[in-house]
Amino acid sequence: MSALPEPGRGPGPGPLTTSPLPPAASALPALRHQFKGGKAELVERFARTHRPSAASATRLLRALARHVDGTLCELWDQQRLNALAPGATLVAVGGFGRGELFPQSDVDLLVLLPEAKGGADEEHAAAPARDAVAGFVTACWDIGLECGSAVRTVAECLAESARDVTVQTSLLEARFVCGNKRLFNTLRSALDRAMDARAFFTAKTLEMRQRHVKYEGTPYALEPNCKESPGGLRDLQVVIWVARAAGLGRTWAELAAKGLITPFEASQLVKHEGTLKLIRARLHAIAGRREDRLVFDLQTSVAESFGLKPTKGQRSSEALMHRYSGAAKAVTQLNQILMLNIEERIVGSEKAPMRPLSMRFFDRGGALEVASDDLYLRHPHAILETFLVFGQTPGLQGLSARTLRALYNARTVMNAEFRRDPVNRKLFMEILRAPGRQTHALRLMNQTSVLGRYLWVFRRIVGRMQHDLFHVYTVDQHILMVVRNMRRFFIPEHAHEYPFCSQLAAQWDKPWLLYVAAIFHDVAKGRGGDHSELGAVEARRFNRDHDIDEEDASLIEFLVKHHLTMSHLAQKEDLSDPEVIRGFARLMGTPRRLNALYLLTVADIRGTSPKVWNAWKGKLLEDLYRLTLRALGGAQPNADAEIESRKVEARQMLALHSALPGTEEPLWKTLEVSYFARHDAADIAWHARSLWRHVQTTEPIVRARPSSVGEGLQVLVYSPDQPDLFARICGYFDNAGFSIQDAKIHTTRAGYALDTFQVASTLVEEDSEVDYRSLISLVETQAAAALAASGPLPEPRRGRVSRRVRSFPVIPRVSLNPDERAQRWLLTVSASDRSGLLYAVARVLAAHRINLQLAKVTTLGERVEDTFLVDGPALQQPKAQLRIESEILDAVATPA
Repeated sequence: MSALPEPGRGPGPGPLTTSPLPPAASALPALRHQFKGGKAELVERFARTHRPSAASATRLLRALARHVDGTLCELWDQQRLNALAPGATLVAVGGFGRGELFPQSDVDLLVLLPEAKGGADEEHAAAPARDAVAGFVTACWDIGLECGSAVRTVAECLAESARDVTVQTSLLEARFVCGNKRLFNTLRSALDRAMDARAFFTAKTLEMRQRHVKYEGTPYALEPNCKESPGGLRDLQVVIWVARAAGLGRTWAELAAKGLITPFEASQLVKHEGTLKLIRARLHAIAGRREDRLVFDLQTSVAESFGLKPTKGQRSSEALMHRYSGAAKAVTQLNQILMLNIEERIVGSEKAPMRPLSMRFFDRGGALEVASDDLYLRHPHAILETFLVFGQTPGLQGLSARTLRALYNARTVMNAEFRRDPVNRKLFMEILRAPGRQTHALRLMNQTSVLGRYLWVFRRIVGRMQHDLFHVYTVDQHILMVVRNMRRFFIPEHAHEYPFCSQLAAQWDKPWLLYVAAIFHDVAKGRGGDHSELGAVEARRFNRDHDIDEEDASLIEFLVKHHLTMSHLAQKEDLSDPEVIRGFARLMGTPRRLNALYLLTVADIRGTSPKVWNAWKGKLLEDLYRLTLRALGGAQPNADAEIESRKVEARQMLALHSALPGTEEPLWKTLEVSYFARHDAADIAWHARSLWRHVQTTEPIVRARPSSVGEGLQVLVYSPDQPDLFARICGYFDNAGFSIQDAKIHTTRAGYALDTFQVASTLVEEDSEVDYRSLISLVETQAAAALAASGPLPEPRRGRVSRRVRSFPVIPRVSLNPDERAQRWLLTVSASDRSGLLYAVARVLAAHRINLQLAKVTTLGERVEDTFLVDGPALQQPKAQLRIESEILDAVATPA
């Protein structure tokens, strides 16, 4: 039995090889000629269209599907399938099941057979039917139909569908072609009864997220896949699939009738879907093969087929890509709105209580919700306030469907008057000056078209391609990537990535200055002339409009104007020449300017492509930095000033405890910068005092003390590292009745785990006296014994949830994203808090032999937001990734 391919993913194993019963030898050549001639005529007629429209593409796709239908029915009759395989049914599945076929797409087929009644005689009697079907599939290939085929009974279809969501998706779009209509209806009814809409939604959401990661998570790739990339046709198909599975509709009009989208949004979906179909159809027709990527080689030809001509400032390919990116961005926005709306319908959360944040905004299960649909039309200032509130409110993960829709419909409000409004200018600066989350806020602003409508200069580079050999992002995505890189320099959890940059950033007093410089450094690309000079002019105008003081404005303008200087100098000049260094030092003027430009340069290079940055470039830049700093007479930063301050304070604390000088050295020599960035001086001193005699221990060391913040204990675990160590630690706390409130995980250079936990006992009544001496002794003894034990990990407890969680349920969310080198992965888990939750996650990681390098556990009331830096061979396999995400979702799901 052949495998059923995913819709549109290509053929299965090819024609079956059992002996067929062929029709008359002369029939196949005639049918082949008829099929190929008819297809060629349809495609040629479409290709001759000088100014093609979405309607012409739709006519072609439907005509090709009808042409294949007719050919298949004729071949079915020629093969005498009704006689040789009585009761058999030919079913179109996948993309072909939608009644549309792109010029070079495969034809996905299912031959449905009646159930055998059992017994050897029945099996023997069914053999001729199988042979006849094999002959039919072979004949399909003989006449030029490239098909992916499967031969199954209804029971087999149900079994495969239950095992594989790809098969389930293919069958969701099953369409009768010819044969036994009653058998097809039986299949359709059985599939509908077996559908679990919630599980299907979860599976397709995880699949979509993984696909987005594969394509860099942006609709603005330089060579996008118009089917699979974010904002491509697949994003629209996913919406229809999950809506259809939930019984909410099969077309945009039906979704509008159910209130999931507005009539205007439905018309926009039709428009942009038509654009994407048209581009893909022209791409197939021009390439003459199945090519869904708008590769550089084909962009100009496709553009010319649309009648697009180059102009003085724009290539025809750029005009095409601008058209594509506009459609893809709209699809991305509408996909978000619809998927959130459908999720609310499926899980029944649209009527759940919401936590008020202000008169204008609510927290709906981690999504920011507007108080009314017309909020932005009545109060335009609330548009930028949305992103300020998002950045200032811990636990918010995104915008709700209602908010996204309100922003989508308020685009006309963001006009010149909106941009000149002093209140809006103040709000934008508050977003940049906020303590954190600028990257998330700016990306959301770009996704919702707010950033380009507020910063009009930014709007001109949204979706703009960069024709060079190292930028893999469009200009706007590159800029936001640089902002992200800059922001990471100030986050301790990312200190392991570029420790020297993190050291410099810790001494910087105004991070927002660097964010502004990052936003404007490439904002003038595509105009002709020197984009650094033109960008400095734009930065000067921004500084004036936003009342930035003269000193800060001068630095921003300087950084934008010279953002390429350090990179060019480091890679092209002789750094051993004293004149080169003196000249660069004169240009810098002060160590402050040098520090800022170094940080911007590293962030910029890292933001061009994951493959561009390397250790060699890093060494050249650092050498130039150090030589210039010496020429300026500044102190060479051997370490982060803040970290050095913590070390000094920690040594003083050790002395107060009568520790001998140098007590800390054996341990500190094994620690990375990120350890000191994440622990305060008191913790650093406690660790050194507790472990100075055990740095090379072979047994687990556990130490505990009363927490310095709130109730509970602070527990230190030091042990030779092993794959399931973190899970065993969490398992002990779970079984001992402790709730983990915070965890800081670190692995030393010597291969030891140094983990610190903030725990609270769930067995101790509030306001009761706690015998900490006995509790500490118990934890230190039992935890060490539990970690030294071997054997399988115990099953996690399904802890009870609070009344508040039952009233304000949090939809569990899991995301797994690679770093730039796909060597480490950032796992984030959001769920309702309960005892045993962290152990449940750790157990899944241990089962897949995922190594934990860093963990940050954050409890926000009744919600947890956990972040883990992990690695392991399983993360390199897409199917394993999906399995890990699915198992974590099951593990953190709120018990009924």
